[in-house]
Amino acid sequence: MARLIDGKEISKQIKDELKEEVGRLSRKGVKICLAVIQVGKDPASSVYVNNKKKACAYIGIDSRAYELPENISEEELVGLVERLNADDSVNGILVQLPLPAHIDEDRIIRTISPDKDVDGFHPVSVGRLWLGEKGFVSCTPAGIIELLKRSGVEIEGKECVIVGRSNIVGKPMAALLLRENGTVTVTHSRTEDLKEVTKRADILIVAIGKKEFITSEYIKEGAVVIDVGIHRDENNHLCGDVNFTQAEPLASAITPVPGGVGPMTIAMLMNNCVESVRSQEES
Repeated sequence: MARLIDGKEISKQIKDELKEEVGRLSRKGVKICLAVIQVGKDPASSVYVNNKKKACAYIGIDSRAYELPENISEEELVGLVERLNADDSVNGILVQLPLPAHIDEDRIIRTISPDKDVDGFHPVSVGRLWLGEKGFVSCTPAGIIELLKRSGVEIEGKECVIVGRSNIVGKPMAALLLRENGTVTVTHSRTEDLKEVTKRADILIVAIGKKEFITSEYIKEGAVVIDVGIHRDENNHLCGDVNFTQAEPLASAITPVPGGVGPMTIAMLMNNCVESVRSQEES
């Protein structure tokens, strides 16, 4: 039976550490502010934004909410981001995705200053990650690294297989695992003999957006399995990209859905907000 990797507990540890650090900074007169922009009223986006606001309040980070109408023009949104870039009281800028179809997401991401890009999506942030330079790291992959380290999972020298090559999870995940001296394979929809590749994995990270796609046939006995997916099953219960019932008996450790990777994403977003001030203090 696999050991459960508890993302709720580990994310709370991180938030408590950040709360202490933010308190120390506050006593020195240093404030941290995150600006969160939401366009429209997508229910899932609203849940995410509210969770981010709650996390800010818990840690002691000021949050500014910009709730914009669905029909806002791209130029107006660009103008708001540029004003926030120029506002020295704002440390981080987050634009909740997805955006309405008439707005070019890539343009908006590129408009955010790389020094305030707490989501880690700007091409400059991505470049810094791959070069091993200081910068903001995409929150979900950064959270997975923390899950592994704080659960005592050794990455160095291990065979790490990622299922999925998205810009938000798969690709930055590969860079972070390489940074930790893992041996990394990235698989995707065109990978031949996927089961053969995933069964080599000491650490298997699944982020493909297909409900319970990974069954026991894909998993080596004793592997650590990290499930990034989130879906609703036929009973309206949350589930992941991994068939948990089949994976748990084989894995040595596994993340549940919910309560695994999800809470870590927000914890690492908060860490990025604090990192913006750490960087200023060190410079």
